[in-house]
Amino acid sequence: MKVYMDNAATTKLSPDVLNAMMPYLTDIYGNASSVHAFGREAREGVEHARNQVAAAINASPDEIFFTAGGTESDNMAIKGVAHKYAKKGKHIITTAIEHHAVLHTCEALEKEGYEVTYLPVDEDGLISVEQVRAAMRDDTLLVTVMFANNEVGTIEPIAEIGALCRERNVLFHTDAVQAVCHIPIDVRAMNIDLMSISAHKFHGPKGIGALYCRKGIVLEPVIVGGAQERKRRAGTENVAGIVGLGAAIERAHKNMAADMARVSALRDKLISGILKDIPHVKLNGHPTQRLPQNVNFSIRYIEGESILLMLDINGIAASSGSACTSGSLDPSHVLLAMGIPHEIAHGSLRLTLSDMTTDEEVDYVLETLTKTVKRLRDMSPLVPAGTVY
Repeated sequence: MKVYMDNAATTKLSPDVLNAMMPYLTDIYGNASSVHAFGREAREGVEHARNQVAAAINASPDEIFFTAGGTESDNMAIKGVAHKYAKKGKHIITTAIEHHAVLHTCEALEKEGYEVTYLPVDEDGLISVEQVRAAMRDDTLLVTVMFANNEVGTIEPIAEIGALCRERNVLFHTDAVQAVCHIPIDVRAMNIDLMSISAHKFHGPKGIGALYCRKGIVLEPVIVGGAQERKRRAGTENVAGIVGLGAAIERAHKNMAADMARVSALRDKLISGILKDIPHVKLNGHPTQRLPQNVNFSIRYIEGESILLMLDINGIAASSGSACTSGSLDPSHVLLAMGIPHEIAHGSLRLTLSDMTTDEEVDYVLETLTKTVKRLRDMSPLVPAGTVY
């Protein structure tokens, strides 16, 4: 049996999304910036997708800007604000558990003279509004906090942070790549100024994303060389990808309530099964305030890489953390920030589901993982003498 449980890394392209894209890969091939009929037809696809994205998050279409993905959206938001509003100040607030698309962008700005405050998280990966309030200064120009963590699934208090930022007149960006279409998001109600989106996290194509930028906020462009996306993001539009993003977000948003209920039940079945059948494990992330599709455990006395290889041999795709850093031998910066010891963080396993995951697949993963952990512990020199497992 082959089971894909690495949906936080990427998801399978929906057949409906592929069908929506196909005409733009074959017959509708005009440049969306051209004024002739071929270009106008392509432009119609782009603008329809812009409307679809806006509707899913309660934004206006003219607040949606298409990018090459979540990483570019993060760069565009953070650098764009930092460079445009530097006269207000050069202080940025973020968290210690952000995706590297945010952390590395902040580090690059530090080299330009900006000051960044990295807020610590609690043992569940949460920050508090009080921490953000205490970190704010007169020269704070941006707060950037991820909506939900890509490794452990913890959902941050975004609406509360948004309200604080609006009260203090500080711009607020959230990397919502893992959250969009998995949990409800309303950029107006949550006082979000900028938000990053990536299509391939909800059964859309890779290489396409979007940035929501609230009307009135001006960004210094990160990519220059053309007037596309209302002069915010240069480069010929990826029309087929944009159409795919629109179709994917509309499909996922329409089915979100039912998918949340079903996927959450499968997640809880997986969590309870692991806790029941495998001793010496710890659930990482908030026990209830977490994404419907995310399961992350630290498994004592064995290496995460060994678990992944054994699961892979048995047809199960999983990960030990972010796919963007999975080639690294260092333990997860997220788990370390949550206070998990280095040696335990090395034994982490992330299983992420989707609306395509079945009950039978969860049963197979539970059965296979239990046997895998026992076999690896039988061979491990790390298991203390007399330990029952």
